[in-house]
Amino acid sequence: MALDTFLLELIEDPADHGVLRYVASRDVLYNPRTRQAYDVRDDIPVLLTSEVRAVDAAEHEEIMNDPSGRDTGRP
Repeated sequence: MALDTFLLELIEDPADHGVLRYVASRDVLYNPRTRQAYDVRDDIPVLLTSEVRAVDAAEHEEIMNDPSGRDTGRP
């Protein structure tokens, strides 16, 4: 199940307060500026800086090109 559109409009990166890319097919919120990903578990975004994980170049390309992706914030 995908995250609610209203919730996605409110979410930002907890570290740099910028836009994240939500990729529903991977259950991840991704910061392309820092190449770090926050997991979404049971439809709950885990936006803890202690839980963030690094993303390598190959996964970055996959995330950025995933058709299920959209940016957080207001369109």
